[in-house]
Amino acid sequence: MTILITGGLGFIGSAVLRRLLATTDQVVVNIDCATYAASPESLGVWLTHPRHVHIKADICDVAAMQAAFAQHAPGRVMHLAAESHVDRSIDGPAQFIQTNVVGTQVLLEAARAHWSKLEGAARQAFRFHHVSTDEVFGSLGPQDPPFDEHTAYDPRSPYSASKAASDHLVRAWEHTYGLPAFVSNTTNNYGPWQFPEKLIPLVTLNALHGQPLPVYGDGQQVRDWIHVEDHAEALCLALFHGQPGQTYCLGPRQERTNLDVVRAICRILDEKRPDPHGPRERLITYVKDRPGHDQRYAMDPSGAERALGWKARHGFEEGLAATIQWYLDNEAWWGPIRARKYAGQRLGSAS
Repeated sequence: MTILITGGLGFIGSAVLRRLLATTDQVVVNIDCATYAASPESLGVWLTHPRHVHIKADICDVAAMQAAFAQHAPGRVMHLAAESHVDRSIDGPAQFIQTNVVGTQVLLEAARAHWSKLEGAARQAFRFHHVSTDEVFGSLGPQDPPFDEHTAYDPRSPYSASKAASDHLVRAWEHTYGLPAFVSNTTNNYGPWQFPEKLIPLVTLNALHGQPLPVYGDGQQVRDWIHVEDHAEALCLALFHGQPGQTYCLGPRQERTNLDVVRAICRILDEKRPDPHGPRERLITYVKDRPGHDQRYAMDPSGAERALGWKARHGFEEGLAATIQWYLDNEAWWGPIRARKYAGQRLGSAS
């Protein structure tokens, strides 16, 4: 069987692709148009492996998606390709609508045309797994129970609205056309190979260079942090065991405020690579909050844990320390990115 993945050069997609190639004998077709956040290096030896086929194409390209399905006849699809940074969506929402909404519709139609021609066991086994975010559910109060598969949608940013729309499209294609599709939603990911616009690598690299550590507002926004390898494990289990029409909420039950995360990064770096100028918490800089900033996200993964036999393995402190060590050891990867693509400047400052 062939598995088709979109976004396999991205942060989460590359972790999934590495796991699939290492733990199965499947051919993995990776559709990725290699935008600014793509990292072929993250695949390591798997980049040129004979069971990895990279198609450089945009998921909005109808002809290219139809051709990919016709040529490779996948038995299962995992759709990860997306514009995913809230701050960038504030500055330029149109690209998020195009990729996340229009691209998902194009991919669903290509998958439906392919699935409609399958017969027997192949038709029964086909799955379309759409990977989404907890941000589609809106914002929680301090005492609210975590999100779960029954939580109503309430997106607040252009990014989360575009992902909510794509989730609804997937469910509509399952309900209307019978396409065997399902959705998984997860919390904030972190780990090696994450593009340095996201909080943990941004703060790590800024702190390493003695630069200001921007904290939006009072820093009391709460997020639930999952290690990317834990998420990848859950996604692969869902790909093979997920049931049409279902929702799988994936999380580690590890809520932290943004300020707590920034302070933890400072402590770890002070231990691993002391700064002669003093503790790095001195670099914390409170800046104007992000427009419409959600206060709290948290996920109840009980349903997914029961259905998939999965549970997050990484504790946040150990996972964060290992992640920071990875960045310390891999300046050859992030150095050129900071020099040419993204130097740590603020995004999403629109008001």
